[in-house]
Amino acid sequence: MKLSGKVTLITGGAGGIGTATALELARLGSDIMIIDQQIEGKAKAIKEQIEFLGRRCFLWGADMSTPEEVAESVHETVTQMGSVDVIVHAAGGGVPGSLLQVTPEAWYGAFNIHVHAIFHLCRAAVPYMKKKREGAIVLISSAAGSRGCLGAIAYGVAKGALPQFARTLARELADDNIRVNAVSPGIIRTPFQDYLTPEQVKNNIENRIPLHREGKPEDVAVVIAMLVTHDFITGETIAVDGGMTMRIV
Repeated sequence: MKLSGKVTLITGGAGGIGTATALELARLGSDIMIIDQQIEGKAKAIKEQIEFLGRRCFLWGADMSTPEEVAESVHETVTQMGSVDVIVHAAGGGVPGSLLQVTPEAWYGAFNIHVHAIFHLCRAAVPYMKKKREGAIVLISSAAGSRGCLGAIAYGVAKGALPQFARTLARELADDNIRVNAVSPGIIRTPFQDYLTPEQVKNNIENRIPLHREGKPEDVAVVIAMLVTHDFITGETIAVDGGMTMRIV
């Protein structure tokens, strides 16, 4: 897919992987709609950076755990920008707690923002993509969704659903030339990791990540951009984790 003249909707675009992806796709020619709960401050600065690149950028505040606001985000994108060609669902957050610790509210909340949101995004956006017989959707899974992860059962199970979501939807939409893929980040240095103690960071780098360094949001963004632009990849999940999930010890 050539991105010149295309419109990308990015949820969670005001921070971390979402921001890096917005800037990367803007550099490749896409106009950007950033959807986030907070569209003041940092989001406005990102908008300025994208516009400096010569691309259009709009901001829309919405809660991705609320189906009505998810669908409204798609309709607002089409109203403001004329179409929606690419979706990157980067909104989300950690959900700590083991089986007996996590509350039912936190369990359902994890699925609302990580899984159900992409269901509602696609239900609203895919009809527009079908009309153009072209589209790209990228989901953000996690290393926690690929392997058992202590102390975060809701997060791990919700993220583990996304590769299957990508495979199933990719098969369903292939005849319409709409591609669906996922990325599976490992330990990426964003505010999401700020809860880690210095000792945990040291252990990650020395023992858990074979490449012995944390990733950067840009490391994930370039892979997302590749999946958006590569016309012959669909139904795949690519790990971006420094080798963390491929190791035995």
